[in-house]
Amino acid sequence: MATKEMKRFTREEVAKHNTEDSLWVIIDSRVFDVTRFRNLHPGGASVFMDEGIPGQDATEAFFGLHRYEVLEKPQYARLQIGVIDGEEPQIQGGIIRGAVSKVPYAEPTWLSEGFKSPYYKESHRRLQQAVRKFVDEVVYPDAQDRELDGKRPSQSVLDKMAELNLHAMRMGPGKHLKGLTLMGGIVSPEEFDYFHELVISQEIARCGARGYGDGLMSGCVIGLPPVLNFGSPELKARIVPEILSGKKFICLAVSEAYAGSDVFGLQTTATKTEDGKHWIITGTKKWITNGTFADYFTVGCKTEDGFTVILVERGEGVSTKPIKTSYSPSAGTAYVTFDHVKVPVENTLGEEGGGIFVMLSNFNHERWVMCCINVRAQRLVVEECMKWVNQRKAFGRPLHSLAVIRSKLAGMISRVESLQSWLESVTYQMCNMSYREQASKLAGQIAFLKSHMTRGAQLTAADAVQIFGGRGITQTGMGKFIEHYHRTVTFDALLGGAEDVLADLGVRQAIRGMPSDVRL
Repeated sequence: MATKEMKRFTREEVAKHNTEDSLWVIIDSRVFDVTRFRNLHPGGASVFMDEGIPGQDATEAFFGLHRYEVLEKPQYARLQIGVIDGEEPQIQGGIIRGAVSKVPYAEPTWLSEGFKSPYYKESHRRLQQAVRKFVDEVVYPDAQDRELDGKRPSQSVLDKMAELNLHAMRMGPGKHLKGLTLMGGIVSPEEFDYFHELVISQEIARCGARGYGDGLMSGCVIGLPPVLNFGSPELKARIVPEILSGKKFICLAVSEAYAGSDVFGLQTTATKTEDGKHWIITGTKKWITNGTFADYFTVGCKTEDGFTVILVERGEGVSTKPIKTSYSPSAGTAYVTFDHVKVPVENTLGEEGGGIFVMLSNFNHERWVMCCINVRAQRLVVEECMKWVNQRKAFGRPLHSLAVIRSKLAGMISRVESLQSWLESVTYQMCNMSYREQASKLAGQIAFLKSHMTRGAQLTAADAVQIFGGRGITQTGMGKFIEHYHRTVTFDALLGGAEDVLADLGVRQAIRGMPSDVRL
């Protein structure tokens, strides 16, 4: 907000305007005339006449009740009539576009001043800076609006992401990046690795809008890799460019009403026509992210040979309807019906009956991406709580002076730091393993990581609500991000495999790897 043309006042001059007929207040060295606004104040008119408010510095009282962004809204910014002579604003708040937060533990260690990391190179740092600036300027405003109105992410945002090849980079490293200019040339396709993808996923997660985040082509993140890795060259040439350009949408359709984490319990069937040239697919899918607006569906089917994955295009026999969930309809969560849908056999992904390998290798990447997003969302909660306990007073002293509050913060910080470290360790292994090696060696590791992470996330959400009190269950105002996080945190505990199922997967994989000759 520009202040150079604002009129300058002394504090003594402001103090004279302390009546209902002429009411001024000071907020962070800025002078506001709230005389006419007083009766329009959502919190009531009387608060302006509380002791220490009329004609005085109301900075502490204001930030005890409002987020910084209130001062930036046009309807309130226009109330500013000047500044205090010889003083400058001291408070930074809201989104400082492209900046790294200085709040302790608000950023991963590798972004914190004075800390080093063996994982991140200069290209990762350049990419982080560019993506953060892009997300803050382009994605974040759209995220806040669409999370509320329930519409899918704006096409203009998707187009801008496509121009920088962000959709392609979110698929991870691979041949699909060959020949592309990534983020304006900041990183080359040859050097792009899973840490670059981690950076992108975590920067997008900073929007704090869970439904919108899933709506932002997360269906592509989990639905397109099977096409990239197992589709025929002709199939990839036909559909991949239009999806990565943000013009068409794809989703992963595996879960069913009778089979969530139980892939082998699927009831959607695919049978071949007599001439063997087509599949006839019949069945339903439930809780399909991006399904309401998807043009393509990567579908898990029960076939004569077992389990097969087939790409289905929206057309005759395919219908979708929205499912209301705890987060925004912006995610496009759908119930999908396939009614005798005819699909060319060329749309088969991988071998017939070999769908379990296609899905297991895909699940690893899907769950890993969810871990990237989840731990960054937890860090956002840590930042919100650190700010709140520093500015909120209770029982006549700062909230952080209470031992019970500090204990909750200690738990949050410990979880987010340890989880980020584990995530980076797994990511390093992914960078040094083939796709097939990842499928066989990392399924248990990633399953344990996601299960442990989502359980910790729910504890962090509960503690954050206790720290924010009533504001933590209010969808607007100081605790809006906390309320949203608490309401949507269980999505990660279910999507991509339920916590208990994943934990059991990890143990079963470990048992299978036990050497036969060991004894106590």
